[in-house]
Amino acid sequence: MQYPVPNPLVVIVGPTAVGKSRIAIELAILLNGEIVSADSRLFYRGMDIGTAKPSNEDRKQITHHLIDIAEPDEIISLRIFQSKAQEFINKVINNYKLPILVGGTGQYIHAVTEGWIIPPQKPNEKLRTLLYDWADEIGTEGIHQKLVLLDPVAAEKIDPRNERRTIRALEVILGTGKLFSHQRSKAGTKYDLKMIGLFLPREMLYQRIDERINQMISDGLIEEVKNLLSKGYSPDLPSMSAIGYHEISDFLQNKITYEDAIMLMKRRTRQFVRRQANWFKFNDPHIHWFFVSERIVEEITKFIQSTDDWITE
Repeated sequence: MQYPVPNPLVVIVGPTAVGKSRIAIELAILLNGEIVSADSRLFYRGMDIGTAKPSNEDRKQITHHLIDIAEPDEIISLRIFQSKAQEFINKVINNYKLPILVGGTGQYIHAVTEGWIIPPQKPNEKLRTLLYDWADEIGTEGIHQKLVLLDPVAAEKIDPRNERRTIRALEVILGTGKLFSHQRSKAGTKYDLKMIGLFLPREMLYQRIDERINQMISDGLIEEVKNLLSKGYSPDLPSMSAIGYHEISDFLQNKITYEDAIMLMKRRTRQFVRRQANWFKFNDPHIHWFFVSERIVEEITKFIQSTDDWITE
């Protein structure tokens, strides 16, 4: 397999539970590729079931990058991710293989595909402490509402339960006097992109979400969260705010019932899907959308190979 373009990059996007990981693996097998994860939940070791992390067998079959690169109490900033992703994408290209960037976290995908220039903003510890104290008083969603008032564009793209990112945005706004959403510029992509979007009707997707969450519970998500807590990882860590870990932590601490934990996991995953749609829109001319069917891998492969002689045998 040869790639006439100098810097090929296939990007696979779409909502949670649509099947990105499975389809990416099948494409990588057919196209001599390696996968670079752009899913921030997959960075952390020991967080496997609740993140639907590719299995060890999958990762032996196809090389995956940016999975299990940190402990749950470490912070992988967007800037760090972007640097590492570019490093691995370039490494894959230099090894004459096809890099496939996969994920549903919009800002991580766009940071790479649009060449975001992320300014190194020095932390303002005093201001940050004040903001955390404020969040303790009014709650995580309350502090997010303050961001909505100051910078609705930034707030729309930050999970209301992600206190760390909300506070970081407020810290930048209050520290610089500039909107967080205006802080980043774009250098443009350095890659020859094929952006693939995967979609299912919302009802089918919601059914998959429910089935996936039920399977996570059957596979031992509760024991996985117990194990993380027993190792001393705080339920207040940013990594533990991920859907599934947050709700099961609350259940284990007797804050909510088992039934409420499952209900909240399903509800919040649906909400997350709607936020993902704000990043990846059907009218985006750069994304080629494919309905997830039995022939989807064949259809995507045909599209990639037939477009502008992008790949030749």
